Amino acid sequence: MAFQNLKILQEEAVDTGLLKIDAVAEDTNVPIPEATVSISYSGDPTSTIEQLTTDNNGQTEALTLPAPPLEYSMEAERPQPYSEYTITISAPGYDDLQASGVEVLPLVTALYHARLKPRTAPATESFFVIGPHTLYGDYPPKIAESEIKPLAETGEIVLSRVVVPETVIVHDGPPTDRSARNYYVPYKDYIKNVASSEIYATWPDASIRANVLAIMSFTLNRVFTEWYRNKGYDFTITSSTAFDHKWIPGRNYFDTISLIVDELFANYLSRPNVRQPILTQYCDGQRVVCPDWMSQWGSRSLGDQGFSAIDILRYYYGDNMYINTAEQISGIPSSWPGYDLTVGASGQKVLQMQEELNTISDAYSSIPKLSEDGIFGPATAAAVRQFQSVFGLPATGIVDYPTWYKISEIYVGVSRIAELV
Repeated sequence: MAFQNLKILQEEAVDTGLLKIDAVAEDTNVPIPEATVSISYSGDPTSTIEQLTTDNNGQTEALTLPAPPLEYSMEAERPQPYSEYTITISAPGYDDLQASGVEVLPLVTALYHARLKPRTAPATESFFVIGPHTLYGDYPPKIAESEIKPLAETGEIVLSRVVVPETVIVHDGPPTDRSARNYYVPYKDYIKNVASSEIYATWPDASIRANVLAIMSFTLNRVFTEWYRNKGYDFTITSSTAFDHKWIPGRNYFDTISLIVDELFANYLSRPNVRQPILTQYCDGQRVVCPDWMSQWGSRSLGDQGFSAIDILRYYYGDNMYINTAEQISGIPSSWPGYDLTVGASGQKVLQMQEELNTISDAYSSIPKLSEDGIFGPATAAAVRQFQSVFGLPATGIVDYPTWYKISEIYVGVSRIAELV
């Protein structure tokens, strides 16, 4: 009966959203062309409603699907604001992957990044069940902690500087659940997953930015203080809302959130004369009230009123909250030059970028090969535009901050140099 009600809700939805899937090999990060993607209603995975095939970049076209009315995700205590679909991905030489409960919100694009395992005998299937969104489902509230850890008093080992890690180890359960699995997750993928699990991607840009900054600062506090390792655990953070954020294995994220994370990923929140990122805690502000923390629904309302991201954060955390930038980004071959690279630029940074794009083009054939001459000409701009188009960035042909680090991220992935760092 529950499935029938959900199916009726989805079929009668008055809005639509988009769903786009990309598939890469788990061991090499190389895109998988001609993978078959079947889409069905969650609860009835045998009744396919759409079938797609990935292109040479391992990507499908953006598929339009029914979604509930936009206002459902803009107000608390409304019906479920997202539709749920099951996707099944098959490719020769790889184990199948199925994800149930993939969320589609109205007017935004849901992105599913599938990492397929090379097939071994006997063949197996990766199967993910995506649980309810935290603003709709029932999860335990956060256990309050001090936003600044008294490191000098405890003698705990901490990092010498704020570092954006290449990977976080996520314990999928409460800290004491020794049966829970640990997942090794790229940092930006982790933040995109959490933000897509904690807030709605249909919210105002400033509201999304404020929440992403709070999530990143909280996470980098766990990294900086080595909070769980100092308690004898072998992970960075948990997926329990009582202790940390909600992270869901195999879930999709959204384009509006993805773009903001790509732009802000090296940022965190700080207070004057405090070296560690602030442990910025929050709650939904409706079922759980937290006077000294950020209200998620309240942040949406402030965004609608024209508040900027920093104004939203200061509204909840006080006027002495500032946006800071990490001193180091782990696993990146060379740092951002400090200015945009565009036609007419030249030098070592341009050469490095050209070399990395050429390596990426070995895996993503739609990106044209470049002369590695250190000169940013029209051909380099065209290759950059194609790269940006493939990876969901504004196709400007200019290597800005998000594009620079996305090139570095993909280069590290396809060249596997991260294993050598």
